[in-house]
Amino acid sequence: MFKIRKTKEEEPTAPGQVRIKKKSRVPGVMITQFVEELPAGMSTPDFTRKPIALTLQEGKQAIFRAIVTGNPSPTVTWARNNGEIDEENYVITFDKSTGEHQLQIPALISDQADTYKCFARNEYGTAVVTATLNVIEVGYKKNKALQASRTGTSTEYCASHLLTVLKEQKPEIDEKFWELLMSADKKDYEKICAQYGVTDFRGMLKKLNEKKEERKKEQELCNLKPVEMRDDGNAEFELEMSLKDPTSKIFLYKDGVMVPFDADTEIKHGLKQVGKKFVFSINGVNPEDAGLYQVEVDGIKVFSTDLKLPGVEFLVKIQDVHAEEREDAIFECVLSQPMSKITWMGNSKPLEQGDKFDIMVSEDMLIHSLLIKDCFALDKGIYAASVGVKSCNAWLIVEVDPDPNNRGKKKAQIFSLNYEESKDCSFEAPPLFTVPLKTHHTPESYECYMSCAVTGNPKPHVTWYRNNVSLNTNTSYYITNTCGVCSMVILKVSSKDSGDYTVTAENNLGRVECSTKLVVDGK
Repeated sequence: MFKIRKTKEEEPTAPGQVRIKKKSRVPGVMITQFVEELPAGMSTPDFTRKPIALTLQEGKQAIFRAIVTGNPSPTVTWARNNGEIDEENYVITFDKSTGEHQLQIPALISDQADTYKCFARNEYGTAVVTATLNVIEVGYKKNKALQASRTGTSTEYCASHLLTVLKEQKPEIDEKFWELLMSADKKDYEKICAQYGVTDFRGMLKKLNEKKEERKKEQELCNLKPVEMRDDGNAEFELEMSLKDPTSKIFLYKDGVMVPFDADTEIKHGLKQVGKKFVFSINGVNPEDAGLYQVEVDGIKVFSTDLKLPGVEFLVKIQDVHAEEREDAIFECVLSQPMSKITWMGNSKPLEQGDKFDIMVSEDMLIHSLLIKDCFALDKGIYAASVGVKSCNAWLIVEVDPDPNNRGKKKAQIFSLNYEESKDCSFEAPPLFTVPLKTHHTPESYECYMSCAVTGNPKPHVTWYRNNVSLNTNTSYYITNTCGVCSMVILKVSSKDSGDYTVTAENNLGRVECSTKLVVDGK
């Protein structure tokens, strides 16, 4: 059960409460603080993602989405101006993994067109934001001639009037859209517009130029470089900025939350400044580091860039290990993308580097190992490796010596050397796919990730094809080849991406290929 709330009534004020209006970082959000001073560590509610206006046809599903912040965690409620939100026609959900609150309307009817409000409230204040829902009646075309005959209005006028109404009801564009465009290359404009459903390209360019002029007046910026991954597993972005006030404070935000950084140090987020050039670094990038990064100077957002990471797969998963008591045991796995660190679990408990465990990573950050030293019977159980949402697990089986005299004693290790006859050494090898491509079924507008692994010496030249057309120079496909792990990412799959995909690897000793099929299932 969820509560029905009417917006026409004012928020009650408890005895001793005050009502201080505050400004949110997100335009359109109204915040009211209930106390004169906030206790240390506490904060009023706010929105990092607000619901946007929607214009949809009858029968379609409408979803308002919101992400809130505040300490203690706010309670979120929904309301509409002219009506009630009931369990029969509305669904209210909350996703703990993403922190997203949703108000879902499974099948729209014309009576549900209204102004909707989202409230976030804790003991220190409340935040509210509104969003309009416009419903297009499907039966309009059928009744157009009848309406014209009754009212004496021409059908051309009705159609013109409908177009005018729809233009006036354009949905509000997420502010994140403009932040990304401000620091993006021109070649990426079309991709960002498609991602946010913006079709008025000329209007977008005009407004973008206006925003750039406004920002130029605030701070002089040039040579903006969006965030990029480096070969060492770190990421960085840079900009040149002439501070009008040398004492201005610079802040870094990720998805609207401020993150600490230090100058010229190797912590998680770092900053190096040389003259007017500012270089921000993100060290040891992990899946949770993906998001929107923004630089703020004196309360003004001057730069934004979006860090996206392709999904990481386990090319080789950990396997069951048998070890005798007082011996060492080791688990190993291989990733499709370099990662500086993964999570190891033993019997549902997180494991850390120490006297009992050694956690190791190869130089290319693809091979991750867990060494369990001096195994006892208590160490047996299920061990797991996880990165992002992907994980794999295996058993450690510790075999106890049946001889009671040897039980619990560490055995002496015996080493032997076997010398083989000397042979002429040649490290050259033709290309070989050790992990082939897999078949993919992907819904339209989702991300698709393909990968395979190839070996060979000299290093093979790798080429990707779709329906026998090379993709290596096609900017719509993000293609990488790291230490023999070849991957390709399609950020937003469409029906035109379906077909046969082939990877060829070639050096002076030979040529091999492997193929797969991508099936786009539709929205």
